[in-house]
Amino acid sequence: MGDKKTERVTFVDVREAYERIKSVVSKTPVFQDEDFNEKYGRNFYFKAENMQKTGAFKIRGALNAVLKLREKEKDIKGLVTHSSGNHGRAMAWIARRFHLPCVVVCPTTVPEAKLQDIRDLGTEIVPCEPTPADRLRKVGQVQEERGYKYISTCDDNDVIAGQGTIGLELLDQVPDLDAILVPVSGGGMAAGICIAAKSIKQDTKIFIVEPEGKDLEKCLKAGERLWPNPPKCLDTVADGMRMQQLGFKTWPIVLEHAEKQVFTVADKEAIEGMKYAFQSMKNKSLIRWGFQADKENGPLLTTERRTRLFSPKRSPVNTSTPWKAFYNKKTDSIKNIAM
Repeated sequence: MGDKKTERVTFVDVREAYERIKSVVSKTPVFQDEDFNEKYGRNFYFKAENMQKTGAFKIRGALNAVLKLREKEKDIKGLVTHSSGNHGRAMAWIARRFHLPCVVVCPTTVPEAKLQDIRDLGTEIVPCEPTPADRLRKVGQVQEERGYKYISTCDDNDVIAGQGTIGLELLDQVPDLDAILVPVSGGGMAAGICIAAKSIKQDTKIFIVEPEGKDLEKCLKAGERLWPNPPKCLDTVADGMRMQQLGFKTWPIVLEHAEKQVFTVADKEAIEGMKYAFQSMKNKSLIRWGFQADKENGPLLTTERRTRLFSPKRSPVNTSTPWKAFYNKKTDSIKNIAM
């Protein structure tokens, strides 16, 4: 999942990434729900990255990486990546913008709706087995046969810096945050937000949220990668968070900056979180914020995006246990929490 010997991403990299991509990506809104805050006794702030172009945060890192690549190389034959859907869609959108051919390697477990989104943008899909090894094997074949440039889903410094712009925006929108809950798969968004948030407000706590089976807390407490090899994908309802291991570039950043306590969410809890969001939160905050998301290109409120509003990653599938954990006298010092 990447070269172990690389320079670490810095806050300067994140700020430069923001300047590089800000004319293209949307500054997504942050909203609150009064009933939710009252129920759990804290101020929760929801960063609506699902209102981002292509419907997810992934375009931030992918665009920064491609723009950096274009600064270095003028003759790019094409782009290739692997993805569970969101990163692939971002890459397809970017490739179309720059008139570049693109291949996305997708596991056979990716939902058809996500595959169709990628195809609709003119990108070729190459199927693979649902294992990290087969993903990278198929990417390598495309690189060798066509000479396309590989853009990692997460384990790339330019991708990490791009995802870190979420934290840059978030601390500008809500400067007095006490904690941020960040869902994690390969760790690109978590690592980027760690760098940005800790550079702006060092006492902000970063809590990682994971699907069951990832076992990140054990690794963080031990200070080492305890995951079994070869790397595997998890069987989880959170279909965009299937990678068990963090990347070799994202891992040391998360290890240094994130809290050692990790919130692990089982599928049942994930589904409960979705039901709560859909039934109780509904679209109250969309009325206030949604149509301000992208004034230049018009509102981004497709049916799919409306139903995916309640988490910075994609959906509220990863939030049921974390918000309940803060309903606890032991966390009285943590009042303002972003998700």
